[in-house]
Amino acid sequence: MKQISTALVKAQRDFGPALKTSTNPHFRSKYADLATCVEAVIDALNSNGIALIQRNHESEKGVTVETVFVHESGEVFECGKLHFPAIKQDPQGYASALTYARRYSLMAACGIAPEDDDGNAAVYSFNKKPAQPELEPMPEHEVATWIAYMQEAIDLQELEKNYKSAFAETKKYGDQKAEYRIKEVAKTLKAKLGG
Repeated sequence: MKQISTALVKAQRDFGPALKTSTNPHFRSKYADLATCVEAVIDALNSNGIALIQRNHESEKGVTVETVFVHESGEVFECGKLHFPAIKQDPQGYASALTYARRYSLMAACGIAPEDDDGNAAVYSFNKKPAQPELEPMPEHEVATWIAYMQEAIDLQELEKNYKSAFAETKKYGDQKAEYRIKEVAKTLKAKLGG
């Protein structure tokens, strides 16, 4: 592992920040997409003789991805498997989970993180509290998927169960706008079902 270890150290010196360049149209917020994360590291890896590979492994109800670095010497560095569940068991659900898994696996393997929009991770002033880290909003297609899931309820008991699952997912993001939407849809559906 000597050659690939040396090459990875050299490559990491040249990794760029994963800038937040993609926009979530619903929340008007920015995030670093998969292409941006790859762009931040691929040139440095390749110029040091390292190929980037992301393997897919068999997985139930989701996807499992492993980021692997292959050196031109033949040495291989495997970074461990990362599993992401698919919210819905359909092509869109699996594609979304795969994109997320690839992005977070790559960032973890390379030791990079998305850079703040203004380039400052934390801003301090005499009269202000330290800036809180920005949370990534819940993707719009995931919000829509959970809303559709609640709309499938045929009675109040099923609606309550579906709502709890949907709300628990939005809480993971700390996304208050998504939480509000989920609550409002649940209220509307509850009224329609006679609750």
